[in-house]
Amino acid sequence: MRQAIEEDLPRIVEIYNCAVPTRQSTADINPVSVESRREWFHQHNFHHRPLLVEEQDRTIIGWVSLKSFYGRPAYECTVEVSIYVAAECRGQGIGKKMLKQVLELAPSLGVKNILAYIFSHNEPSIRLFRSCGFELWGVLPKIAQIDDKKYSLSIYGKHLEK
Repeated sequence: MRQAIEEDLPRIVEIYNCAVPTRQSTADINPVSVESRREWFHQHNFHHRPLLVEEQDRTIIGWVSLKSFYGRPAYECTVEVSIYVAAECRGQGIGKKMLKQVLELAPSLGVKNILAYIFSHNEPSIRLFRSCGFELWGVLPKIAQIDDKKYSLSIYGKHLEK
């Protein structure tokens, strides 16, 4: 994995937008534009809250980002993780590889706790995070509405220090 550069943003957005119609891994209901994600991109930096990409044959096949949680000083050691894998590469262990790498990197960034917000019906993502030691820390019932259906959000977490 490597730090994303701005030239990667179109592919990052493309991978993200492929997840939108699945109604499984994002609360966006319409595709996003590269321009609308530019500020989000610039909020990441390798030494604090990285945005990393995974490549195969020089093509980006997935990305992972860490985002600060809640924006208050007491939570500085807690981050939210997001992982997206290209549709044609899902089910090949790429998400698990990226998650394990970011878990190894996190302590060097001062991260002690990692949260993942996952739609409760997204069983593949739940299996992924559980396989890496994340536990269910909470459920927000029926808080998202997409296509006239209500969805619950599960919060998975992991403490990196015992």
